[in-house]
Amino acid sequence: MTPTTTACATPLDATVLMDYWLADLAADAEARVEEHLLSCDVCGDRLRETMSLAQRLHALARTGTLQVVVDDGFVRHALERGLRVRDYAVTPAGSVQCTVSADDDMLIARLAMRMSAVARVDLSWCDERGAERQRMVDVPVHQDSGEVICQQSIQWAKASPSMTMVARLLAVDEAGGEELLGEYTFHHTRTIPGAPGWEPV
Repeated sequence: MTPTTTACATPLDATVLMDYWLADLAADAEARVEEHLLSCDVCGDRLRETMSLAQRLHALARTGTLQVVVDDGFVRHALERGLRVRDYAVTPAGSVQCTVSADDDMLIARLAMRMSAVARVDLSWCDERGAERQRMVDVPVHQDSGEVICQQSIQWAKASPSMTMVARLLAVDEAGGEELLGEYTFHHTRTIPGAPGWEPV
C-alpha cells in the first residue's frame, strides 16, 4: 500500500523557508523552524523544492541573462571564474557614462545608499523623463556594504541603443508611502557595431 501524506495544519511560509535555508533567521526563529521540520514531511518537501528552485535561479543568474540584485561575493566569484564583468558604481544624485562590449559577460550597477532602518526597499528603473519602466520590489539590502548591487541583463545591454536610464532606490512603508533614498543616472552609449536589437518605447 502506498503511504499517504498528511497535510500540514500550520505550513511554514515560503519566505521563512528561504530565510531558513539562507541562514537569515534569528536563533529562536531558526530553532522553531527546525522543530517543525523534524515532524513535518510536507514542509520538509517544500524546503527541498525551495532549495532546488533557488539553486536553479542562482545558476541562471551566473549566466548574466537575468536582472537581479546580487551581493559582492557573487561578483567576486564571477571574476575568479574568469568572466568579463563591466562594473559601474554611482553615488546618490550621481551619474555615469557606461557601455558594454561584445565580449562582456556581466553588467553590474553599484548603487551607494545611505543606510536607514526601513522595512522595504524597492529598486525602480525609469526612463530619462522619469517614467517608471520596471520595479524590483523588496530588494535585499546588506547594511554593512552601504550599496545595492544590481546585475543587468547583458543580452539586453548588448542589444540596446544609446539611451539614459535612471535608477531610484525607494523606502516603502507599510501604508505604501515612498521615500527616495537615492537616484542614479546611467548614460549608456552603444559601442557594439550594427543596429540595436530593439528601440526604447
